Amino acid sequence: MFRKVLIANRGEIAVRIARACREMGLTPVAVYSDVDRTSLHVRMCDEAIHIGPALSSSSYLSIDKIIDAARRSGAEAIHPGYGFLSENPGLAEAVERAGLIFIGPSAAAMRLMGSKTSARQIAQAAGAAVVPGTVSAISNVEEALRLADEIGYPVMLKASAGGGGKGMRIASSAEEVRSGYVMAGSEAEAAFKDSSVYIERCIDRPRHIEIQLMGDRHGNIVYLGERECSLQRRHQKVVEECPSPVIDAELRRRMGETAVAVAAAAGYWNAGTIEFLLDSAGAYYFLEMNTRLQVEHPVTEMVTGRDLVHEQIRIAAGEPLSFSQSDIVIRGAAIECRIYAEDPERNFMPSPGTITKFDVPGGPGVRLDSGVYAGWNVPMDYDPLLAKLCVWAETRPAAVARLARVLDECAIEGIQTTLPFFRSLARSEQFIDADYDTGFISRFLTDDGHKQDDDDVSRDLAAIAAVLHAIDHPSRSSSKAASTGSRWRSRGRLGNNL
Repeated sequence: MFRKVLIANRGEIAVRIARACREMGLTPVAVYSDVDRTSLHVRMCDEAIHIGPALSSSSYLSIDKIIDAARRSGAEAIHPGYGFLSENPGLAEAVERAGLIFIGPSAAAMRLMGSKTSARQIAQAAGAAVVPGTVSAISNVEEALRLADEIGYPVMLKASAGGGGKGMRIASSAEEVRSGYVMAGSEAEAAFKDSSVYIERCIDRPRHIEIQLMGDRHGNIVYLGERECSLQRRHQKVVEECPSPVIDAELRRRMGETAVAVAAAAGYWNAGTIEFLLDSAGAYYFLEMNTRLQVEHPVTEMVTGRDLVHEQIRIAAGEPLSFSQSDIVIRGAAIECRIYAEDPERNFMPSPGTITKFDVPGGPGVRLDSGVYAGWNVPMDYDPLLAKLCVWAETRPAAVARLARVLDECAIEGIQTTLPFFRSLARSEQFIDADYDTGFISRFLTDDGHKQDDDDVSRDLAAIAAVLHAIDHPSRSSSKAASTGSRWRSRGRLGNNL
């Protein structure tokens, strides 16, 4: 077993990995940019290496700087977390060339499953059903129009190298295919340096179900149940559950075995996730594979009692899995809310600034994975995720009730957050009854009188406005916005303070 681990990330996931290292007797090493010098993940590690300016391409996305930081610190292994370089096979290859250990899958598996088109081909060869569509990239818009007619509207245009909801467009007509093809390709090129796009049928009101996998270098692969990830905004998950309220033991077994077959066909090891779409008839279709630790892994840990980061580290050290499939037992229900520095009253505009107060909830079955603290300044340079608030209980109804209570106890002041939105969501009839799909939040927002705008230009303008507002009002209190009368503001005992 190696003794020192460099964490090539920031925020709550870097804190999470640092804690796991300490529990295993390993020394965690942080990296940080100019704006993260006083971040919590820096404080949590034994050592910290400065890697450049706030611009991620010059810091957290610089493979050379990550490798140099590992060498300077004497770290023997690198954990990429999620996001940034976590699914970049170039990092895995650079780590290997440097004589270090990459805590993740092989570069070959990442490259194979990182492409949505090649992943579909692997899945089909392994016997998994895929959403009707192409298994290779589209060459031009005329081909897209022809395929859309063959597949049937509505269709989804998706970036071949996509992820995180980027490079995705729904088209219900030929005109929307033309515009969607151009926009999806442009967004994909900007985000992934790969403009290739493929097309598939858009399934009406599906549920998004993912299977957590863990594999070792000895050929053992195990699935650790499923996560319900249908509550999404702009194609990005905001609430996750484990287990899914609509999956029974038999369907879990079939989906799990399908996921294992796909991963085995790719020669996969370490943590990974196979994502499926589940239609109203109970049929499921392979969507993609995430070749890394997922943001929402805590709910799986709470329900299975297995520490996924500990297991990642053991596997990277060459050890076999510490459990078999028969050891995995799903107990109770867990729910996670991703708390963002965004203002739900202003179309989820980014809300940078200084956190003046952070009240952490407690009680049985409560877990908070956070990368912030009172007095810290939230920068505009990175993803606005502040923390993940998770609850566990013996049953889903008990977990929902606990979530509502915990959301009321949690307080973050000095900036706007999505806490008020979650308070409202947790008390909605549809959420309580688990009557939702991937389009639910969009409908929920509209029903609440807040029209959601998915236009990228509007999002860019919102971000610019947030920066200007933060400069002019660096310590704006959220209580000033409470007079709007929104039910997000009034829900819960602390609603009017947030």
